[in-house]
This record gives sequence, structure tokens and C-alpha cells, in this order.
Amino acid sequence: MEQRIEAEVAADRFSGAVLVAKDDAPVFAHAYGLADREHEIPNEVSTRFRIGSMNKMFTAVAIMQLVQDGKLSLADPVGKLIAGYPNQNVATKVTVENLLSHTGGTGDIFGPEFDAHRETIRTLSDYVNLYGNRDPEFEPGSRWRYSNYGFILLGVIIERVTGSSYYDWVAAHVFTPAGMTSTESLPEDQIVAKRSVGYTKRDGATAWASNASWLPYRGTSAGGGYSTVEDLLRFASALREHKLLDAAHTDLLTTGKTDVPNGGRYAYGFRDETLTGVRCFGHGGGAFGMNGELAVCDSGYTIAVLANLDPPAASSVADFVKLRLPGPPVAK
Repeated sequence: MEQRIEAEVAADRFSGAVLVAKDDAPVFAHAYGLADREHEIPNEVSTRFRIGSMNKMFTAVAIMQLVQDGKLSLADPVGKLIAGYPNQNVATKVTVENLLSHTGGTGDIFGPEFDAHRETIRTLSDYVNLYGNRDPEFEPGSRWRYSNYGFILLGVIIERVTGSSYYDWVAAHVFTPAGMTSTESLPEDQIVAKRSVGYTKRDGATAWASNASWLPYRGTSAGGGYSTVEDLLRFASALREHKLLDAAHTDLLTTGKTDVPNGGRYAYGFRDETLTGVRCFGHGGGAFGMNGELAVCDSGYTIAVLANLDPPAASSVADFVKLRLPGPPVAK
């Protein structure tokens, strides 16, 4: 693993942090490359990296906590929880379960409309104002298609049901009980200690450049926050130890329901896959200048990899490790 990572670093294909733990105790933790190339600041294991869609795991846990507490149901339609939702087909036909499992047909948030409004979108409700009139792309529940907008709606549902901001609620009910002290989604115009600069070769560029001009105002319930590999291990441990959800709701959250194109199955904000006989659940994230992966494996291993470069910088390292982990103990 060290040889592979060092080769990727030497080829300028990896810059970030890697943590592998067994039974929640780190057995490997190392950082590589630079968090800030202009100022030659090295990455550390405690460096904060933007995590892209990995935020979806935190959103899904918060929703399942509300389900566990009886505050909402997986079968509730969007319109029951977001009063006055503009599109009636979404309001009446798309359920919480559809949103969690990417089977609602609610589409993406990125594209020309986002580019035109990137600097003025400030809140989750701003996304609803921009996209709330759209019809579902297909009959809700009939198929699977990854939907960032669906997880925006889950964040809005958290706000409507709790009366709190999405960010405050997740911080209080996910990050704090898990002991995650370096994970947040503060706006990009705020200084965040030890937050790395993301570097991209967007549009076929041959040299790395800062991704700052492509970032949204702040991370959302669909992705774009920041974390550390250490905090991701704390999150994985909190799930395993049922500090966030009871055993039944943890299993419901992380057990795959729908086959997805690249293999494995999608659960509720988590991917569920089995490689070399070992089942792992988790989620990745990737965008210009950011890539991350978390895998929580039944064999007791946890893998957390974060990078401040374009995909597949972190994903390729995480896949390399997952394919070489020992399997579960053989019964005697």
C-alpha cells in the first residue's frame, strides 16, 4: 500500500491523507503532498479536505434519526413535509425513501442554471426556488438515478421538521455525538483553519490550478462540506457502536436496496458492496479539486481516504486497499 501511494504521489496523481483502522484502532495513518502549493504547506492527517457527496451520509443519518424518533416516515411524500412545494408530481409522488435511495427522479443541481446562479445561491431553500418547478425525470420509484437535488430536498425536510437549520441540526445530532470536531460546511468566504486548497485540471488543463472559482457558496445536504480522515473514522465508529442510531435503523440505513451501474447496491445515502468476499458500506465524493472515500467493512476494517485533487485520486487508493484487506475470520 505504501509503495502504491508513494508511486501515485511521485506521479502527481495523489495528494491527501490515508487512514486504515482495524476494530476502530488506526493501523496506518499518513498524509502526502501539499495542502497549499502556493505557500508550500504540507498535508497532515488532521488536514480538512472538501468531501463532495460524502455529506450525503450525514444527511441520511439525520433523516433516519427522525424516522427512528417518529418525527417522519420513509413513506411520507415531499409535499407533506415541505408545505407549498411547487411541483405537484414531486410533492405527491416522491417519498422520503425515494430521495434517500435516488429513485425519485429529482435530478441534479449542476449545469447551466447552477453556473448562472452559483454566487447568489446561499440557502437550501434557494435551490428549491431554482429547481422546484421541475417534473420528475421518470416515474418515482421505477428506477435508480443519482440525484443531488434529492438530497437538497432531504436537507430542507430536516429544516422543516425540526425548525432548525440543516447545519445546526446535523452538527448537534451527528457530529457532536460522534466526536467529529473537524467536520463542517462553513461558507467558502470564511477562513477555516487547516482546510486544504483543492487543485483541478478542469477542461483538459495540463497544470493544477485552484478550484476556488468553481466552488458553491457553501456545502449542502447533498455534498461539499469538509472533514478529516480522523473524523470519518469517528463517524464509522459511532455507526458501529450505535451512538447515532439503534441497530435496526443502522442496518436499514446501510443495507443495499437497489443495484447501481458501477456495481454494488445503493442503500439510503450509503453504498453497499462486496469485494473479495468482504462487505463494506460507505460513500465517496468527487468534484473538481476534491475526492474522498469511506468504507466500513464487516471484517472490522475502516478505510478513509481524502484528496485535494480531481477524482479518482482518493478513489483509486481506496479501491487498491479494499481489494487487499483480509477477509472475516474463518470459523473453526
